[in-house]
Amino acid sequence: MNVVTGPETLLAGDMARIQRAIDTSFDALLPEAGDSRVRLAEAMRYAAIGGGKRLRPLLLSATATLHGVGFESAVRAGTAIEAVHVYSLIHDDLPCMDDDAMRHGKPTLHRAFDEATAVLAGDALQTFAFEVLADPATSSDPFVRIELVRTLAGATGASGMVLGQMMDIAAEAAQESGQFDLPTVTRLQQFKTGALLEAAVEMGAILAHLPPEGRTHLRGYARAIGLAFQIADDLLDAEGDEAAAGKALRKDAEAGKQTFVSLLGAERARAQAAMLVDQAVLHLERYGPEADTLRALARFIVERKH
Repeated sequence: MNVVTGPETLLAGDMARIQRAIDTSFDALLPEAGDSRVRLAEAMRYAAIGGGKRLRPLLLSATATLHGVGFESAVRAGTAIEAVHVYSLIHDDLPCMDDDAMRHGKPTLHRAFDEATAVLAGDALQTFAFEVLADPATSSDPFVRIELVRTLAGATGASGMVLGQMMDIAAEAAQESGQFDLPTVTRLQQFKTGALLEAAVEMGAILAHLPPEGRTHLRGYARAIGLAFQIADDLLDAEGDEAAAGKALRKDAEAGKQTFVSLLGAERARAQAAMLVDQAVLHLERYGPEADTLRALARFIVERKH
């Protein structure tokens, strides 16, 4: 009997594969230490191995393999971008930031260890990411390695994710004065959440030696799913199940924070996310079934329960 598999089945298989590969990669590249580094190594491994959907590595590997890049190179670059994502979560969870107690269904790093160790583990994972990208094992082409480093650095720092986090903190005062509107939320989230998702797609294209002018459609796809992802996150925070999410929810509403849901309402926010997914899929119209993982991933982003 012939078994027909659809895009959702394909995505589930690809997601499970990248989750295993990233855990294996972290396990190999972050070995347990037996000397004075032992506590730092344990903390880095605690945060990086296990848990998480690995969406950024999956976006990177799906884009790269779509254009003929070997899976191993994509996994190494995916490990780097996931290390940056993990570092950002460690720091976001700190008492001076979001003060969260749970992440991926287990105590956050500063709760399992201590605040100073959490800060240093996050710092170490950030620099580890660039060590991985600069290693010839990621790509034999030095120009590719340089562009990978530049892209991830740009998406991560004062022009990307960190800027978005700073805007998020500054927004609390703006909310009190009623200055926090939809364009502001959109711009903030493009930096805080979208920048790293867009970098994942861009880095996959870089590994494939696609010239910048040949990545326009992929950038359009990435921008659309980046915004859809944050709208879906806001909906999950407002309506989701904490047990499924593995973290505290309803914190935005309790803090009086303006989100896509508070500004648009749940139904309009859901419709906006669906429209963005349609736009993302349209950007992939030049591809055939070989891009089904990227298409299914766009839909998964707004349909996920955690």
